[in-house]
Amino acid sequence: MTLRIWSALAPQLGLLSALLLGGCAVGPDYVRPAMTQNAHFSREEPLTGTASSAVPGGAAQHLIEGMDIPGLWWTLFRSSELTGLVEEALRASPDVAAAQASLRQANELVYADRASLFPIVVANASTTREKAKFGAFPPELLTINAASVSVSYAPDVFGGTRREIEAAAAVAEYQQFELEATYLTLTASVVNTAVTLASVRDQIAVTKDLVRIQEAGLNLAKSRLRLGAVSNSDVLAQEAVVAQTRATLPPLQRQLDQARHQMTAYLGRFPNQEQVEHFELAGLHLPEELPISLPSSIIEQRPDVRAAEARLHQASANIGVTIANELPQFNLTGSLGFNASRLVDLFSPGTGVWALVGSVSQSLFDTGARWHRKQVAVAAYDESAAHYRGAVVKAFQDVANVLRALDTDADELKQQVDAERAALDSLELTQTQYRLGAVGYVNLLTAQQTYQNAVLARVRAQASRYSDTVALFQALGGGWWNRSKNTSQAQAGQVISPRLDQ
Repeated sequence: MTLRIWSALAPQLGLLSALLLGGCAVGPDYVRPAMTQNAHFSREEPLTGTASSAVPGGAAQHLIEGMDIPGLWWTLFRSSELTGLVEEALRASPDVAAAQASLRQANELVYADRASLFPIVVANASTTREKAKFGAFPPELLTINAASVSVSYAPDVFGGTRREIEAAAAVAEYQQFELEATYLTLTASVVNTAVTLASVRDQIAVTKDLVRIQEAGLNLAKSRLRLGAVSNSDVLAQEAVVAQTRATLPPLQRQLDQARHQMTAYLGRFPNQEQVEHFELAGLHLPEELPISLPSSIIEQRPDVRAAEARLHQASANIGVTIANELPQFNLTGSLGFNASRLVDLFSPGTGVWALVGSVSQSLFDTGARWHRKQVAVAAYDESAAHYRGAVVKAFQDVANVLRALDTDADELKQQVDAERAALDSLELTQTQYRLGAVGYVNLLTAQQTYQNAVLARVRAQASRYSDTVALFQALGGGWWNRSKNTSQAQAGQVISPRLDQ
């Protein structure tokens, strides 16, 4: 009899569960705010190309609108050493490992929350030994053996549970894009550090060359002093210039060591495990074709914007959760069991018991607590919307800044190359005139200082062009959507879709 009743009720309970699962969810359905209408990177004509210079890193760069961004964009610099360091950093960085772990946590929380949509089944078994009548003699002892299965289910009538799952999935999406942002920041930092190493190393080499030039001038001054052609003050002045130039080498060496230590940290190593590298600006290829994304694509490509949008989605779902909490809460509980004094009779006819309980609860007075919680959720949504708008505006600002830097830094390098060439011609002419006694020593010192400043400025301008290129790839999102699964999603786990039908 008991089994027949349970069998008759099971299909109805299943149908009720299916109907409730397919019901509507209260609260707003998330819609991405429209923010990029009439938005662009500049009021001027789009940049299509840059100036060129006849030095390493001086090639003209052409910007192609709509060109896709390669997932492994750092390989465009054509340095196997650089590519190897980036790959090692992605494998060994503690920041990447932490971001991957955060994503796994968020995904598991989504799985845990999804379980709330289904009934909970609990099996129980017990044996009880008790005295039936206290004080009776002889004592009457009873043994009760019981076995039961209970099912409890909270129907998601108003969609509060589904909104909670939606919010949890949005958090997982946020962690996914935080991971992508970590990848992008790390790869850009490794490449920029390599550029810094190359730049500082070139500056050290240039400074050493200048020291040799100035030492040659010092020897010439000493020779002319012995001949009585110059005064001792001229020799002392040249010695001061040599000493001043040498004094610039220790700070440059410090910058080189700090950049090496930074690179070592990106690789997840300690300073004593530093890897010897040999970056030079001449050994890095400057990409000549650069992508420029459509303005409408920026919000899809930037990990920080997508992360901010995921937070906005989470806040929207939380509004639905608070609304559902204001409405009646339903609960269904059913149990089927057997009780017998002897274990062998436990499942015999006549020992079965069953129960089916349905309940509904509705808070009538809570001093406005749930209403205020809903207002908190609405305010949190407004806050997230403001953060999202700020992230979009910053994304456009970053691209605009980089485009301007690409143009002006290319022009600057061209001017610095011309200035260096003119300074070298002036120095060689002044040296010749000084040997012939046509100009004074002050003229030679001035020419040497001008040439030194021009060479160092040219090296820094070269490095800026590489850094600008890195900044452009970073500002456009880094091409994470084109990256092989071997480097990101396959290592960390795919983000769980917020849709319940997947």
